[in-house]
Amino acid sequence: MSNIRHTPTAPTRAKVLSAGERIDAHRHDDHQIVYAGSGVLAVTTNAGTWFAPGNRAIWVPAGTAHAHRAHGHLDLYLVGLPADDNPLGLDAPTVLTVGPLLRELILAYTRDPDDDSPERRRLLAVLRDQLRASPQQPLRLPTPTDPRLAAVCALVHADPADPRTLAALGAATGVAERTLSRLFRHEFGMTFPQWRTQSRLYHALRLLAEDTPVTVVAHRCGWSSASAFIDVFRRSFGYTPGTHNRRA
Repeated sequence: MSNIRHTPTAPTRAKVLSAGERIDAHRHDDHQIVYAGSGVLAVTTNAGTWFAPGNRAIWVPAGTAHAHRAHGHLDLYLVGLPADDNPLGLDAPTVLTVGPLLRELILAYTRDPDDDSPERRRLLAVLRDQLRASPQQPLRLPTPTDPRLAAVCALVHADPADPRTLAALGAATGVAERTLSRLFRHEFGMTFPQWRTQSRLYHALRLLAEDTPVTVVAHRCGWSSASAFIDVFRRSFGYTPGTHNRRA
């Protein structure tokens, strides 16, 4: 990332982003919770992209240079926390599940950022407790550093429905399958099939945010059938793709 803007205090507020709108790379001296009340949010750092549909939030640690992008109409809720207040004990961006109570706490806390009443401070205390209890989700597309790995990832991103095996993709880029398999595990901590599923889910969320029909999303993202896509989506997010926009 270049031309990174420095905003010392992470704001606490609600903000609306239109489909495709971006917030350029910046960093705060504070931690920040970024919640997508609707649409799909992508937060990108040098290490990768974390993505969150309407029932997920992204924890962004203090000092992390990051950029936002909205997929679909995005109701964005931001909660800043001082650098010495890290209820999660996390030093890397992380996607968190947002249950009904935590959602209402975030919405209430961002409603009047200038309120410094004892009641609002108690609200923040409960919000912090709920954050600690929120399950973490592996919804991340890491950025490859090895050019051989980057070439294969670019092919898959360009066409999520590409059915080629790792061996075939390696042949297309001049890299042995064994080498690529080792690189996926070393750089990403996951196998090629696991990474490709993450990539396809990210593309699927983007298409769903554009109101693309579920059957079309399944086809464009490489699933053999709509039912296979629905099964993977439900296991990943806890609800079906057909209810995605209604939930948001």
